[in-house]
Amino acid sequence: MNEVLNAILTRRSVRSYKPDPVPQEALERILTAGQYAATGMNRQSPIILAVTNKAVRDKLSAMNAEIMGSSGDPFYGAPVVLANKAAPTYIYDGSLVMGNLMLAAHAEGLASCWIHRAKEEFESEEGKAILKEPGIEGDWEGIGHCILGYADGEPKPAAPRKPDYVRYIR
Repeated sequence: MNEVLNAILTRRSVRSYKPDPVPQEALERILTAGQYAATGMNRQSPIILAVTNKAVRDKLSAMNAEIMGSSGDPFYGAPVVLANKAAPTYIYDGSLVMGNLMLAAHAEGLASCWIHRAKEEFESEEGKAILKEPGIEGDWEGIGHCILGYADGEPKPAAPRKPDYVRYIR
């Protein structure tokens, strides 16, 4: 089977990770894959904020948990995808970046999961202050966090696809 199709069919969202850090070289390759996601009119409207600082990671995790109404840790050190609202395709562009990040992680032997609530995090004053540190200002929307790491256990098999997922007009 084609490598790309195999990656698409075998990647799973993982929510349990080993504490082992992601090697910097692997992270760089994953981030590069995100940069090559298709974007409307090649505007490249999204940016990827790679959070490797533990204190910032912990702060974002706590904010995300609060929005979710939980006291747990919803992610384990995640690149954040933000997209510029000025581009009419910003949500789609950011979503494609997320997909590329997850597929590239799988190709690197790493697990991943899309964690929501980045929009709410970065609409808050605390979130905007975090973005200012690396010079991100303006009308940006958090599309998602892409958590990365080594899976702690075997991923679950794919759920069966619904029978009417694909429909034709012939």
